[in-house]
Amino acid sequence: MKTSALFRVLLLASLFAFSARAQNVAARPAPSWKLKDVNGQEVSSDQFKGKVVVVDFWATWCGPCRMEIPGYVALQKKYGRDRLAIIGMSVDQQGPGVVKKFIQANKVDYQIVMADETVQEAFAGDEGINAIPTTFIIDQAGNIQDRKVGAEPTEVFEKRLAKYLK
Repeated sequence: MKTSALFRVLLLASLFAFSARAQNVAARPAPSWKLKDVNGQEVSSDQFKGKVVVVDFWATWCGPCRMEIPGYVALQKKYGRDRLAIIGMSVDQQGPGVVKKFIQANKVDYQIVMADETVQEAFAGDEGINAIPTTFIIDQAGNIQDRKVGAEPTEVFEKRLAKYLK
């Protein structure tokens, strides 16, 4: 799918993503990835092995995405960097400069990288990523265990996340 077409689909879908839909997924190995952060530094999935990882596909212009960010900041603080890693994968097409300004203005302190089509397709599998936010929980063994489409209150998401943090 061309980037501009994906952008239109994600924009339209995000308008309807105000309530989350948890989806049961067959556990499968999470894809390996290497992406750049907003400063141009390479970040790799290998850096997070042994942790529970939350991968959140989002954008600065997405209202539901923005609503969830304070909750992700709180979860990262609560569960610490030893047990949990939250990775925001920005699909912003305006580039890392826009995302960097957003991160600074909103005090986002978890890892943010710039997603590309390859990583989106690798995570999406047969289901596709057709709305943002789309969020995955990866267990300590490196398997995708949960997929959430849309935003939901932090307390609800934390309940699903907690069983993997034990």
